[in-house]
Amino acid sequence: MKLKPWHDTLIETLKYPQDAAEYLNTALEEGDEGLFLSALKNVAQARGGMRKMARITNLNRSNLHKMLSKGGNPEIQTLTHLLDVFGLRLAVATKNSGKNHPRLKRAA
Repeated sequence: MKLKPWHDTLIETLKYPQDAAEYLNTALEEGDEGLFLSALKNVAQARGGMRKMARITNLNRSNLHKMLSKGGNPEIQTLTHLLDVFGLRLAVATKNSGKNHPRLKRAA
């Protein structure tokens, strides 16, 4: 039995929005922006590749490649648009539980 390369299996998995969301959140938790952009590029590849993403988002393909490179710096509007195309959205969550909130400490 011939095994699939790891990257091919990853790309196949990232076709599903829930799996892509978990993958991107894990990359974000690492705190490395380059890693997150690389993960986003993998999701783009899973969703049809950079050419298709460029066409859907009306972005230049080379600019899309640059934006999703480790040194890329996408604007928030571009990032939210790309995530929308993937069936995902940007969200904010707390780092700590509520008991560490400054207002709650003063009340105690």
